[in-house]
Amino acid sequence: MGKVATLFKVYTEQGKEEPVLKEIKEKTKPNSVQLEEIAFGIKVIKAMYIHEDSDGSEKYETMLKQIPGVNEVEVAEESLIS
Repeated sequence: MGKVATLFKVYTEQGKEEPVLKEIKEKTKPNSVQLEEIAFGIKVIKAMYIHEDSDGSEKYETMLKQIPGVNEVEVAEESLIS
């Protein structure tokens, strides 16, 4: 088994990006996280987690979906890194 990097795109209710970003940092401890404008004021939060291949990414997806203000979570990329 190896390590996997999983990048999630987190879509929020409009105007809730900053509070959701703070919650993601505090509750899920991502390896990296950033707020990115994708079009005409629409913003998405990108959060990356590095975890064991055997752990799967579902637990992170579940944690992200439970944060108030989150509308949708999708796996943008998943890659074996070691």
